[in-house]
Amino acid sequence: MVSGPNLNETSIVSGGYGGSGDGLIPTGSGRHPSHNTNSAGPGDEVARGIAGEKFDIVKKWGINTYKCTKQLLSERFGRGSRTVDLELELQIELLRETKRKYESVLQLGRALTAHLYSLLQTQHALGDAFADLSQKSPELQEEFGYNAETQKLLCKNGETLLGAVNFFVSSINTLVTKTMEDTLMTVKQYEAARLEYDAYRTDLEELSLGPRDAGMRGRLESAQATFQAHRDKYEKLRGDVAIKLKFLEENKIKVMHKQLLLFHNAVSAYFAGNQKQLEQTLQQFNIKLRPPGAEKPSWLEEQ
Repeated sequence: MVSGPNLNETSIVSGGYGGSGDGLIPTGSGRHPSHNTNSAGPGDEVARGIAGEKFDIVKKWGINTYKCTKQLLSERFGRGSRTVDLELELQIELLRETKRKYESVLQLGRALTAHLYSLLQTQHALGDAFADLSQKSPELQEEFGYNAETQKLLCKNGETLLGAVNFFVSSINTLVTKTMEDTLMTVKQYEAARLEYDAYRTDLEELSLGPRDAGMRGRLESAQATFQAHRDKYEKLRGDVAIKLKFLEENKIKVMHKQLLLFHNAVSAYFAGNQKQLEQTLQQFNIKLRPPGAEKPSWLEEQ
């Protein structure tokens, strides 16, 4: 982890981080002179406490947003320093690139599913047409008949292939939209924590360069405590990202080894006309086809 040089800009927030709930809600409205305006009931105390908490939350959010925006602009314009974990950031960039490529494979897989489904529909209709002509054309009954049988066989093998491709696409979709996306969500949290960490680090460095009077010592102690809290958060999320990246890589290899083997065996068996091998491939991966004649869902509709 490398930190850049200190900034020479002035602190972005003057004053400490203390609460500010005093005097926010009056203890009496003056409309009921018979009541003791110097005493507050339980309801007033609760309201004052809630208002104070909300104000503190808004104040902290405002300070944090201001500091982070200032840090982000400083980094973009080359004036500020940022903490960099070169190895981790390289892994994160590799994950984003891998996700883009897998999304392309997913899109192509869905297109293949659609084309196969359309082909099956055409072959099924053609087989029915041949079978009908076989009954009505005695002179060509045999020729129409074996063409009808061929189309039916192609439809059967096509449905088996479609089942394998659909399973392949479904697994890639889960890997991309759930597994990878979950890791990238943690990465986003880590990057936000890194920005906060650097913002409060810069703030602490600037305060450290100021005069050491009584008031400044209090501000410095408060800044040090806030910086430490953001540092702990940053370190924790950095560890979480490293662990998730490791498990994601292991899971990706396991899933893709199975899916690529399935895809290869199914496609090879289909175009070789090996019906037995095609069916064995689906059995090997525990893929169940929908029953013949089932109206829904179709393989295309399940996408």
